[in-house]
Amino acid sequence: MTISLNPEQEQFIKQKLNSGKYATVDEILTEAFRLLGERDRQYDDWVKTTQAKLETGLAQLDKGEGIDGKVVMTQLREKSRTLREEGHH
Repeated sequence: MTISLNPEQEQFIKQKLNSGKYATVDEILTEAFRLLGERDRQYDDWVKTTQAKLETGLAQLDKGEGIDGKVVMTQLREKSRTLREEGHH
């Protein structure tokens, strides 16, 4: 397989090699693929968790266990205000 890199990608690889952290381009690519796989797994886990939460929330709504939207918005605004006052971003 032949891979063509644009100048920015080539410069990035050269910087990584010059840093001394990686001895070869193969090491850099191996790490890049490992990180890409890890990111994809984390995203898949997030999707599954979010779907489960959504299903739980919908089931609660079906049972009449929901919270009025105005109440939720008030709570979120208050939490946001509190975080800003405490210096969180």
